Amino acid sequence: MSGARRLKGLVRPYVVTDGRSHPSRNTFDLVTLVSAMPDRPLAGLSPERRRIVELCLLGALSVAEVAGHLHLPVSVTKVLLGDLVDSGHIITRAAVPRTPQPDSQLLREVLHGLRARL
Repeated sequence: MSGARRLKGLVRPYVVTDGRSHPSRNTFDLVTLVSAMPDRPLAGLSPERRRIVELCLLGALSVAEVAGHLHLPVSVTKVLLGDLVDSGHIITRAAVPRTPQPDSQLLREVLHGLRARL
């Protein structure tokens, strides 16, 4: 086990979030997608915030995936993400909802109508 990994277990979540327990914005759910802005400087970011940006530069990740990579609770991750949205380091978007499948009877009627026209 690396020293950094051992040390992480010793840091309390409220230290990571500067004592806050709620994000500045309440727009994140587990499947909200997070992407990093590549042109933003990383200087001045905490190690956890820097790691989030680095992870999200590789491609969009869900809030749950970011929390898993950081080995932090989702609630702590949401606070960090809110800070990064506020600073312009990341952008978020809702996951694409699944569209309902068309009714099989409707598809048969469309197929029948197409065959009748041809």
